[in-house]
Amino acid sequence: MLFRILRPATANAPTPAPWSALLLIGALCLQGCSLLPLNGTEGDTDAPGAPVVAESASPSFAVEVRAPDEVRETLERHLELQRFRNLPDLQAAELQRLLGAADANARELLGTMGYFAPTITVELTETPASAGAPRTVVITVQPGPQTRIASADIGFSALSGNDAEGRTRQQLRVQRNWSLPPGLPFTQSAWDSAKNGGLRELQVRRFPTARIANSRAEVDADTHEAKLSVTYDPGPPYRFGPLRVEGSERYAADGASRLARLPTGAVYDEAEMLDAQLRLASSGYYDAVFLTLDTEGTDPQAAPVVAKVREAPLQKLVFGPGFSTDSGARLSLEHIHNQLPLIGWRAVSKLSLDRETKHASSEWTDLPDDNGWRWFAGAQLQREATGDYDVNSGRLRSGRSKSSKHIDRNYFLQYDYAHSQGLAANALSPADSSAALSINYGWTGRYFNSLTAPTRGHGIAVELGLGTTLRPERDPFVRALVRWQSFVPAGRVTDSAGVGRNARVALRAEAGVVLARDGAQVPVTQLFLTGGDTTVRGYGYRSIGARTDNGQIYGGRTMAAGSVEWQRPIVYKGQMTDWESAVFMDAGAVADKVGDLSPRVGLGAGVRWRSPVGPVQADLAYGVKTQEVRLHLRLGFSF
Repeated sequence: MLFRILRPATANAPTPAPWSALLLIGALCLQGCSLLPLNGTEGDTDAPGAPVVAESASPSFAVEVRAPDEVRETLERHLELQRFRNLPDLQAAELQRLLGAADANARELLGTMGYFAPTITVELTETPASAGAPRTVVITVQPGPQTRIASADIGFSALSGNDAEGRTRQQLRVQRNWSLPPGLPFTQSAWDSAKNGGLRELQVRRFPTARIANSRAEVDADTHEAKLSVTYDPGPPYRFGPLRVEGSERYAADGASRLARLPTGAVYDEAEMLDAQLRLASSGYYDAVFLTLDTEGTDPQAAPVVAKVREAPLQKLVFGPGFSTDSGARLSLEHIHNQLPLIGWRAVSKLSLDRETKHASSEWTDLPDDNGWRWFAGAQLQREATGDYDVNSGRLRSGRSKSSKHIDRNYFLQYDYAHSQGLAANALSPADSSAALSINYGWTGRYFNSLTAPTRGHGIAVELGLGTTLRPERDPFVRALVRWQSFVPAGRVTDSAGVGRNARVALRAEAGVVLARDGAQVPVTQLFLTGGDTTVRGYGYRSIGARTDNGQIYGGRTMAAGSVEWQRPIVYKGQMTDWESAVFMDAGAVADKVGDLSPRVGLGAGVRWRSPVGPVQADLAYGVKTQEVRLHLRLGFSF
């Protein structure tokens, strides 16, 4: 270490004492200071075992770090010397000791960032005339070359049990996904992250008790290379055993098992267990759910899963205000009964009121059977602004549904009634009053990497209905709707610390058609409108539809809509944030005939925030047809 003390030239400068005496006095003073209680109170410390450092109003010295940007901030923040700047009555000998320790401290900090051969100079300048501190410590650092990875040896201890092929694939995946391959810079945080990442790769599937048996990083300061080696002990492979429910009093444990749908006998998979936990938590029967694998048992091939639950009340009344840019302020009142008398079904009844819609509904669902299918029934009354007129409608439906890991299916019988108000007479527009009976089938596949905040994957949904109008005349009709959503990676954005997240292109398409004779009066609730936060931004909610001869908007028989959006993570001051930018183009059209479709286009930009409950998005969109700018706000992701 190069060490210098710079003093201003004065006529009466004192002669410095011998170094040995200064060091001895400094050591004695520091030992004596450590025995003094703070503020006269014995043992008064911020934390057990923490050193006591009294502070004065003005600093005893200032610290200036001169180093490249990639290391300066870390040194300024974590140097131990910073803690002693406000030490009162700091003697010269004490400061010399601190300066000597600063060199070793700086080298230790630089080593964590991969710099093992730095050149460090510590200078002390006395500045009694300064308005800040009477002395300044200047630490000049030339970090030298950063150490890089020369090799990474990833091994595994001997394994037991069956399924050798599955274990081998998992080990290869750990090696393939190793985050610190040869050629990358070595840092302590990256080394720790790589080791723990490999461990997590084992623990999330098949080997929940895996551990790091040993690890070693050999650094050659002369060649600036690091050789890494880590050996994992996977432990025994585990399979799911029976679900054991703790805390169940009001609702049967058998019902929890059917709701969780945990694949008993399957290879342990943390994602499967978390999905089961989510299904229980979202079922409405429980206020809190926590699933753990019991690894203390004697048979890893049938390890019980313990579900600790806190049951929800039998009945609950929920009042909720809300707001959306599509329909303005919203008030809702919801009543939940988790076990209806006699039949034991769960009933959710709801009243809601906003600028566009007045809604009342009740949905009843049974517990799923052993195959996952459940009965449901529902009724709905609604008054809604549809295009340029209001519709009073009613709906009854009953059928069965099933939800699995990626696929939801349902089939049901549905009765629709609709009465339109304010629509001018037109040969192509719906009648004032109409009704229909239909049988419907729905299929939805979700293959996203996350159901709440996806960044890759795709989803597709298909709805098909066959029915007949009941009045004013009986006419058969077919209704079909297809939706598709996909997230495609579009490059990786990395911050100064090497933390990265993928940019992506979000693609969305939707198409629907109602096939019937031209004069058939299909209820308007079976027809199509688009526009708004989740469809075509830049236009009002459900403001894109078919038009009468005098320009009034109503639901049409054909619809097509799509969107292209580029989403990119935002790096601020060199650090990855939870914010993303987005630019997009939406388009949509509705008409009674395919040849009459005329797309409405919306262009815009916005921001996304990765909140704990899902993405929050704010968009400004320009409607090319209307030449208006609209703000669109949305919380969460749904498909």
